[in-house]
Order: sequence, then C-alpha cells, then structure tokens
Amino acid sequence: MIADSFEDVTVLFGDIANFTELSAGLSPHKLVSILSQIFSRFDELADKYDLEKIKTLGDAYMLVGGLPNPLPDHPAAVANMALDMQAVIGQFSLRGPEPLTMRIGINTGPVEAGVIGTRKITYDLWGDTVNTANRMESHGLPGKIQVTQATYERLKETHSFEQRGSIPVKGKGEMTTYFLTGRRLVASAYESMDTVIQES
Repeated sequence: MIADSFEDVTVLFGDIANFTELSAGLSPHKLVSILSQIFSRFDELADKYDLEKIKTLGDAYMLVGGLPNPLPDHPAAVANMALDMQAVIGQFSLRGPEPLTMRIGINTGPVEAGVIGTRKITYDLWGDTVNTANRMESHGLPGKIQVTQATYERLKETHSFEQRGSIPVKGKGEMTTYFLTGRRLVASAYESMDTVIQES
C-alpha cells in the first residue's frame, strides 16, 4: 500500500443540484455527453490552478489542493476554482433555458492520501477533513460555495464571504459556516505606494 499524511490541504466536493430529477427521461448518451463536457472544463481549471482531481462519481466532482505536490496558497487556489466552477456550470442546461447549478463544499486541514485497491487502483483521500468537506457540499445550497471556519480564516483577507451562521452538520454537531461569494481586489504594496505618489 502506498499512503502518506499531509498536514495542510484544501478539499473540494461539488455536486450538480437536482441532477437526478432533471436528467429523468434523457438518453444515457446525452447525459454522458453533458457530464463529459462539464467535467472536462473542470479538469482544465484544475490544471490552471495546479490542483489534483481525485475522482468523479456520477455528477459529483472531488479535488484537492496541496498534494501530492506542495502548493503554498492552496486555499485560495481551490476557492478561485470553485468560483470558476460556478461560472462554468451556469453555461449548461438539461431542460430548457434553466441553467444547471452546483452545491460546492470546501474544508482545509490534514488528510491521509494513498493508492487503494488491487484491481481498479485509485488514488483517494480520507480523514475528518475530507468528511467535513463532503458535509459542506451535502448541507449546502444550490448555487452556493459553503466553507468551514478553517477555510474562511485562511481566505478572509483575499476573498469575500457571507456568514451563513450555525447549522447542524451530520456527525459534527453545530458548525459555523460561510458562503464564498467572490474575490477581493487586494492592491499590492507597490500599487499602493504608486497611488500615494500620484496623489502627492
């Protein structure tokens, strides 16, 4: 067995809202085609942000930042990917003009990662951080990116949030969560200095 511990990563789970109901009656060929298009776009984003796709399961997508190669700013990379994923999913629909939406959950913390299985070998993650990220998705709302307090604390200076408040989370009890709403425009020290000079 190949396995390792990683003390600081960010895990994302995404799931297309109401996909089972929306896809009822559509041909398998059309469903596979649409999912392939969506997930291919997500894969491109993962490459852009240097993130590791772990797996897809039906209409769900899982990835991680910070492993197997270190990524110093993995919470921001995953947050930016999540925002881009919401933009991408809004370009697709299954029935009529109504765009698809996603629930996305994000958490930051330690995980175990490794290669499991003897036939269909896969690289997977496990641990409380992974379970909590999954809960953030399953307890989230369509069109929203729900993050834990741990991820919020890492991103509050660079990204904007809406506090959801305390919610009951299966297996975790009450948790304070936040909805990620966007990126903040943070001027660099050089830009700030240049502005001061011009105003002088």
